[in-house]
This record gives sequence, structure tokens and C-alpha cells, in this order.
Amino acid sequence: MEKVIYLITGVMASGKSTVAELLASKLEKAVHLRGDIFRRMIVSGREDMSAEPSEEAVRQLYLRYQLAANASKTYYENGFSVVLQDNYYGGELVYMMEELKDYPVQLVVLCPKVEVVKEREKSRGKVGYSGFMVENLYSDFLRETPQIGFWLDSSEQSPEQSVNDILLHFR
Repeated sequence: MEKVIYLITGVMASGKSTVAELLASKLEKAVHLRGDIFRRMIVSGREDMSAEPSEEAVRQLYLRYQLAANASKTYYENGFSVVLQDNYYGGELVYMMEELKDYPVQLVVLCPKVEVVKEREKSRGKVGYSGFMVENLYSDFLRETPQIGFWLDSSEQSPEQSVNDILLHFR
């Protein structure tokens, strides 16, 4: 199998981390790169995104995206397939696709139903929707995110089924 960069996005609690890790494990030589790691590396002075983000929060978001894109390119250039996952909404998805335009990118948008996202959010060990209403963010995501790539409604699927659908779609 040829190496590739899989870019996986979706709203919080859509299953990105689980699916990305499993997908990377199915590839011959691959890296699972969590874009959020670059946000968590900021020890002091971090400004997180909110419903009304500050200029600094937006600047740090794009720094995170740039670092993730550069790390993806570096891994790819050193013989690895990359499964990069993060929240890329609306124009941010266009930005990431532009950052990776010279590389073979397979875009996957995980899009389970809003009720499933709400249920997953309740049962996971972290809170992703602090300051956000799930329904509003979900609606904004659907309205603002370009309909490009492979959109997968994973509502009724196990992570294994989602990964199988992704691999089948791009073969």
C-alpha cells in the first residue's frame, strides 16, 4: 500500500481519536498524529478556543494547525503514512487542505448524528464542549464545513466498521 496522509475531522466526540488510532494500526508503517498535542504543549499563556475566542486563541489555533501540518509532512517524507486528526471546521478545513496540497491527502469527515455525539460526550472521560452547546456546534459544523472528502455517518458503526469503510472507500 502506498503511503498517504489521512486527515480525519469531525465535531468533538465524533470518534476521531479512536478511529484514527485504529486506522493507523491497520497501515503498514504509520503515525497517528493528534493535532491537539500541540495545544497541550503550551504550558503557560495558552488561550483555548471558546464560543467567542480571543485573537490570541485564534492565533494559537492556527499555530497548532501549522505545526500539525509540518509534522505530517515530515513523517510522510520519512516514509510513514500519517493519520492526522483534529477539529477542522469550516474555513479551517480549507486551510489544512491548502497546507497539505502537495501531498496525497485522504480526507475523512466523521459525522455521526447529533444524538450520538451527545451520548458519546456524556460517556467519555473528558469534556470537549465546555462553553459550547453540542447542537449549535454540530449545526455550525454542517453548515460551514465544505462538503469535500469522504463524509461518514458512523452513528451505527463500531470503530472497526468505520475504519473498514474508510479503507474500502480509498482503495
